[in-house]
Amino acid sequence: MIKHIQIADSRYQLDGSAGSDAIHRDPIYSYAVTQLFDDSGITGTGFAFTLGEGNDLVCKAAQYYAQQLIGKDIEETMAQFGTLFRKLSNDQQFRWLGPHKGVVHLALASVTNACYDLWAKKREVPLWKLLIDLSPEELIRTVDFSYLEDELTEEQALELLKSQVQSKPERMSIIDMGYPGYDTSIGWFNYSDEKVRENCKKAIESGFTAMKLKVGSADPERDIRRSHIVREVAGEQVKVMLDANQQWNLPQAISICGKLKSMNPYWIEEPTHPDDVLAHKTLADAIAPVKLALGEHVPNKVIFKNYLQTGSASFIQVDAVRVGGVSEFIAVSLLCKKFGIPVVPHVGDMGQLHQHLVLFNHISMGHEALFLEHIPHLQNKFVHPAKIVNGVYQTPQEPGSSCELLDVKS
Repeated sequence: MIKHIQIADSRYQLDGSAGSDAIHRDPIYSYAVTQLFDDSGITGTGFAFTLGEGNDLVCKAAQYYAQQLIGKDIEETMAQFGTLFRKLSNDQQFRWLGPHKGVVHLALASVTNACYDLWAKKREVPLWKLLIDLSPEELIRTVDFSYLEDELTEEQALELLKSQVQSKPERMSIIDMGYPGYDTSIGWFNYSDEKVRENCKKAIESGFTAMKLKVGSADPERDIRRSHIVREVAGEQVKVMLDANQQWNLPQAISICGKLKSMNPYWIEEPTHPDDVLAHKTLADAIAPVKLALGEHVPNKVIFKNYLQTGSASFIQVDAVRVGGVSEFIAVSLLCKKFGIPVVPHVGDMGQLHQHLVLFNHISMGHEALFLEHIPHLQNKFVHPAKIVNGVYQTPQEPGSSCELLDVKS
């Protein structure tokens, strides 16, 4: 059983202009880390991601949630984790601070992710292996379907999973092939045009067939120029995505996205405020066939449901360190499968956790193995960093979720 807990506030200053975008010009990549110490000597590690200030607040909230796990057996806990998740996320006092968003929900993500890590380590398998080996019934019991019932009931989700069981062996080849990645680090916002051009060449030489550029400049002509630089270097066969990080209002987004059509973006990401579902619907209709991607700042399954209901997004970027952890990630993935929309996670965790979850999505749910974002800047901080070879994530083999940090000691 879980005998004690430890919460750590871990912050990492990036080098140069790495990590910069139109809104976040000087990020400090930070983790609110939860450790669950089991009496068998195993430690489960999970975290949520922030950009520095406020990370301590997330840690304080994680302490409150994690204390409620002391004395619990992880197998018994995970056998009905959906029920526990509902209880914690609806804590009568903490819920007032959300509900299901902000500091308290980030904290729940950290604790939830530690539970899944401990569960996989206790079973001595990587998290992707644990998840794909669960029966549909076992998997469903780890998820809370509250507020989704108008679109996806527990029974419907169960049938969806059962419908994919027979074809699972056909998708197992992804384990040996590896999961394709895309390079986000070619075009951070503060990089010069020359550095963007140089990074594009390096990404292609490294085997990437997709890459992303940060846009959202005060002068839209800068975005247009830089996007054409990427397209020129990458060629027409490489997928190029553009990410505005919520910089534009709706009229600006309609105008600028219309101009960016000329470089043939694969998607335009986070064009405006992440809570404004109807603005995204208006924009999606106005700039079709250019597609929108969103989810980095969408905090819960309910808002994702609204985006799917309105047809506002062609790609959903649910992040398991932004929503309430692996459990809520699975709920959103099930919703997306119902609506036929690809899941391409944002990787605020450097891809450590999500490399497991996309394998699960593909094998157990039948989601397309499109690609997974790759950001390398904190790789040397992890005990088992994600491995990319020729632009492809290599399947992790170590037990757990790959989230242990070198400088967070047990």
